[in-house]
Amino acid sequence: MMKSTVSKLFTALPNPDSIPKSSLLYSDLLITQKTHALILKSGTPIHQSNLVFSYCNQKAFSQARQLFDESHEWDLFCTTAIITFFGHQSRHRDAVSLFCLMLLRGVRPNQFTFGTVLHSSTALQDLAIGKQLHACVMKMGLQSDVFVGSSVLDHYVKMGVIDEGRRAFDDICLPNVVSCTALVSGYIKNNQLDEAFRLFEEMPERTVVTWNAMISGFCQMGLHEESVNLFVEMRRVGVAPSSSTFTCILTAAACISALAMGRSFHADTVKVLAKLDVYVGNSLLSFYARCGCLEDGILVFEGLEERNIVSWNAVIWGYAQNGKGEEALETFKRIESGSLRPNDVTLLGLLFGCNHSGLVDEGITIFNRMREEDPSIVKPEHYASVVDLLSRSGRLPEAEKFLKELPFEPGLGFWKSLLGDARFIGKRNWL
Repeated sequence: MMKSTVSKLFTALPNPDSIPKSSLLYSDLLITQKTHALILKSGTPIHQSNLVFSYCNQKAFSQARQLFDESHEWDLFCTTAIITFFGHQSRHRDAVSLFCLMLLRGVRPNQFTFGTVLHSSTALQDLAIGKQLHACVMKMGLQSDVFVGSSVLDHYVKMGVIDEGRRAFDDICLPNVVSCTALVSGYIKNNQLDEAFRLFEEMPERTVVTWNAMISGFCQMGLHEESVNLFVEMRRVGVAPSSSTFTCILTAAACISALAMGRSFHADTVKVLAKLDVYVGNSLLSFYARCGCLEDGILVFEGLEERNIVSWNAVIWGYAQNGKGEEALETFKRIESGSLRPNDVTLLGLLFGCNHSGLVDEGITIFNRMREEDPSIVKPEHYASVVDLLSRSGRLPEAEKFLKELPFEPGLGFWKSLLGDARFIGKRNWL
């Protein structure tokens, strides 16, 4: 009877010769524990079952680790699968520890093992572990493998060690588009734009990710025209942009106030994307607001199926920058009626809008209320905005009193702002 029951349980278990998927694993920890008890009674070796994976799936990592430690019969495939499973569950230290135990037991890792454990070392932000793994890769002669080499390269790039990354790239026998793109991204991250563009031009194949990395790099360095030109070239060679591409290129168009070009990019989003996601929508909002076409931005906003706080902040800042403080306050009321929480950018936009619309009392009221409700969102720039709000309106004594009551020591910039506003409104006798 016992053997029959265990036989049925094993039939229900995933094939131990394949990496288990969560949908095939037990959905209840109690069932896993009962199965564990039956397997122990039957005398079946633990390594022939998928109990370790079942425990991992139930986030019972201590039990999973104990089972692994107690059995010395794990082969390369199962060990790699277990390490991968721990990595996927963000148990990166355990994944590295299991890799070390694997070496101690004389199991030789393959390229997939290294790929997983290098990802864990990157997630841990531990360069020392990454270098030790790289040394292990070199010792086993796997540095020329494109999968392993790309994993080593990706680790160094994300850790900001571009020289080591370049050496790892040079060791790869046949670099592919993934490894080339990783190095391009590494150069950009380290502000080596010339090196990035040189490698980009030499690449025989480029994916949309490669193009995005380069376009984003130009944009981050303030080379907005170059970013736009590269996007035009991307479209010319027939590469379809992604949401990330449009998010970046619309930012570039906004920075150079290229309204006509930005409108063409907007038309392109309609052609290429099935629907506007919240990120592209937010970029369009900011673009139109910065180019002075707030009405177009509001049309985009009202058409978005999904809105986050960034979307609402873009509308508030659009109104604020166009001198429409009352509309900014109305937008804030709409935020409050929903489930989203305003943040520090929201407050700064409201203060800016009130400042440029003469809504002094409204601005002070909003500031005091938000400071009371959530003190964590109030930053020095908000206090500086209140000082400017009061002093620009001629309420210099109140501004001075507010400065003296700050919860921190105001810097020279605060007083310069106050004195500058005093001169601007002609109250020299107050100085």
